[in-house]
Amino acid sequence: MSNLAGIDLGTTFSAVAVLNDIGKAEIVPNAEGERITPSAIYFDDADSSIIRVGIEAVNSRHLNPDRSVRWIKRHIGEPDYRVNIDGKEWTPRELSSLILKKLKQDAGIENGEITDVVISVPAHFDEARRKATMDAGSLAGLNVIGIVNEPVAAALYYATTHDVSGRVLVYDLGGGTFDVTLLDVKEKNIRIICSQGDHALGGIDFDKKILEMFEQAYRGNYDSELISCREEGAKYEDEAEDVKKTLSRRDTAKKMLYGQAGSMRFEISRQQFEQAVEPLITRTDMLVEVILEEAGCKASDVNKVILAGGSTRMPLVQKRLEQKFDFAPEIAVNVDECVALGAAIQAGLTKLNDEPDKVSAGISGGLKDIKLKDVCNHSYGTICAPKDSQTGQYVIENKIILPKNTPLPCEQSQRFYTMADGQTELEVTITQGEDTDPDYINKIATEVFELPADRPAGRPIKVTYSYDTNQRMHCRFEDEESGNKLEVDFCVGENDKLTRADVEGKAQELAGFKVE
Repeated sequence: MSNLAGIDLGTTFSAVAVLNDIGKAEIVPNAEGERITPSAIYFDDADSSIIRVGIEAVNSRHLNPDRSVRWIKRHIGEPDYRVNIDGKEWTPRELSSLILKKLKQDAGIENGEITDVVISVPAHFDEARRKATMDAGSLAGLNVIGIVNEPVAAALYYATTHDVSGRVLVYDLGGGTFDVTLLDVKEKNIRIICSQGDHALGGIDFDKKILEMFEQAYRGNYDSELISCREEGAKYEDEAEDVKKTLSRRDTAKKMLYGQAGSMRFEISRQQFEQAVEPLITRTDMLVEVILEEAGCKASDVNKVILAGGSTRMPLVQKRLEQKFDFAPEIAVNVDECVALGAAIQAGLTKLNDEPDKVSAGISGGLKDIKLKDVCNHSYGTICAPKDSQTGQYVIENKIILPKNTPLPCEQSQRFYTMADGQTELEVTITQGEDTDPDYINKIATEVFELPADRPAGRPIKVTYSYDTNQRMHCRFEDEESGNKLEVDFCVGENDKLTRADVEGKAQELAGFKVE
């Protein structure tokens, strides 16, 4: 039997949970005895083959930020982003795999080797980011059996461990991303309605506001800059985070600022902080409004609001939600751990669905009553050029095949036609987004489909998109006359120029580095 685990690969902190013998999810402490691990990486100065991940990496940032990496999740899925360390160009997925490898190693100390995992991702992540996350897991030596949206994982853990029913809103404000998901819960039956999110809104953005206040205060006092090098920048980034956390517990926070012109005492009130971050909180308010409108419901229709993500500890967040819904949000679970715990449950459900004979009787019994119905978080389509009925001209547009919020698993097909006589190839583009204008959607893959020669225009091409419960997408383009097919998968080792052989080769390359 394989060890089933869930991993919350977070922007600032990550966590891993496993299913015990009776199907209950449990957080696994890291080698340092902590239940969450900072998503920070440091390349050792003395031995370039040693890579430190976690709290030691955070502390080492102050000494040599050029050998440090934090917040890499913000860049995962970006094809051109690189970090150069000792002449090696590290991609976001490779760097993310180092964090995952640390979690895998630490979890294996007491639980045996972790094999099958589900990794959580923000609900709004596009396919490139989702696939890059799965690839990172493979590079770390994990068998990624699926991914789960972070607010869905939080809701899954909450709904299976607490007495909850009705319409629930999950407000997930983490270190680097924000998601809000609406779902219906009846006992252990969970049906996702819709999600919204922002991949550039999280705790580090609140920290930046405090850092700006540090700099403004110092500049106003000395007419000089507080930060003159990257080492000082790293130090004050962490100081800003500490002030934010203090203001979640107290009305004021104090720090000493040490710059080249001298030192000064800095004091900030919670009210000043809340005024500074008001535009950021307003962005979350707007997304809450959007999701309610998308679901066709009012705030009064929501029965419970649950929180996930460490940034929800800010009193302003809880106050704004209470003003919106006329009741306080629920804080019955650990907001830092609930996503990993829910991901572990999803790993069990996935394994039960795919390979039930490989799941122990205890885990199977513990999960037997849980049912999760998720949805597509984006619309998926293709670029086509239908003829305008009035002008007779071909007009390029994005044609949606799988609409947003379609329940999973799903499969839908549409028929298109070739445009020219003798056409021997067709450029097919897979899109993600809600607009019909190709300029306002995300083109996630482009392939060339070979066609038979010497045929007239108007030959039918059947396009079929499917999306499974593990958040994996499959696209099939079929020339109906010849039977020729082009298959495109969005899963580990497919598309994006990273083949399964590439994954295996890179994994071997990374095996030469020791992660501590």
